[in-house]
Amino acid sequence: MALGSSTPEGTSAAPVFLTGSAGHVGANLLRRLLDDGVRVRVLLRHEDNNEALEGLDVERVYGDIRDLNDTRRALEGCQGVYHVAALISTIEGNRAHRRNVFECNVAGTRNVLKAAREAEAGRVVVTGSFSAVGYDLDNPSAPSNETMQFYPMERTMPYERSKSLVENECWRAAATGQDVVVATCCAVVGGNDYFPSRLGRTLCDYTNGKLRAYIDGGFEFVAARDIVEGHLLCMHKGRSGEKYIFSSEYKTITEILDLFEEVSGVERPARRIPSPLMLVFSEVASFYLSRFHPDFPQRFTPGAIRLLRKRLHADTGKARRELGYRPTSIRAAVHEAYAFHYHQRKVITNPEAKRPRLNGTGQDTTREGEDLMPAQGVQAASEAGPK
Repeated sequence: MALGSSTPEGTSAAPVFLTGSAGHVGANLLRRLLDDGVRVRVLLRHEDNNEALEGLDVERVYGDIRDLNDTRRALEGCQGVYHVAALISTIEGNRAHRRNVFECNVAGTRNVLKAAREAEAGRVVVTGSFSAVGYDLDNPSAPSNETMQFYPMERTMPYERSKSLVENECWRAAATGQDVVVATCCAVVGGNDYFPSRLGRTLCDYTNGKLRAYIDGGFEFVAARDIVEGHLLCMHKGRSGEKYIFSSEYKTITEILDLFEEVSGVERPARRIPSPLMLVFSEVASFYLSRFHPDFPQRFTPGAIRLLRKRLHADTGKARRELGYRPTSIRAAVHEAYAFHYHQRKVITNPEAKRPRLNGTGQDTTREGEDLMPAQGVQAASEAGPK
């Protein structure tokens, strides 16, 4: 594959290398690094949506992590690596889809680790997934920690299996002496969501009146600012060969919809479909769509429903003790996400939707006497800066 690059002027320090900068976590991490005065080199693909990087002074290199030579050339001269890129999917998909998930996530991680090792680029922080963390088989809702192994003896999504294998690549590299830390990510909520993410798309569909029913369940959610902070903590304080779980709060779907209603002013749907019934329906729908309409977006897939039904909880004690991690508010993160989609992406088309209290970049635009969030939400937002 051809590899092209562009370098910002007036820079001399070795750049930090970042993959996945066009995605939700990567776009927020990139902005935090730039705000901190860090020189950053990003690896992009021409065929992807790279809108998240418009107007940013970063060193751009074009290639593909699935190509080892591309990755080697992109990493040359860098110090410090954040490997965020991954193909995220909650569908089983066809054979081609499953192979793509494996090559992007597992083979891509192997290439990044190998190229970083050869380039002597220093510590590599790899983004992990909470869906690949183990849980108590007799009590799935009991808090999961970093010592609990992924359980492969039940039906799992290709994405879950791939992220478990990503961790294996990291531990294999660490066993040879490479400096590797895994930052385990939960469902992300926040701004700079250009693709958008599944949760961002659901928020937009909800506000625009396209979400007429829901299923209950629950999962761990992390504010975009918190998972970014987690990556930085892993880079500067984490122990090599270890992983750390980063979550802000556990929320049920009902609680998330309550926040959507609060931020948008749109009444949430009253119809709740029992998850066992929805699971049967989604199995049939996903089977058909995956084979005959593979590009059609699927909201409630069988894999997503199974995860929500487990109501997995996260134990963030290790990150708090060892790294000083202090999570902020999912409520504030929902407000930031709504403002971003309203102002930046301009995809909120419902004329009855409430105007956001933020301007799309995290700045509060409410006038005196118009505070739409209780004091604790405002405080959480104001404390979200560098720790």
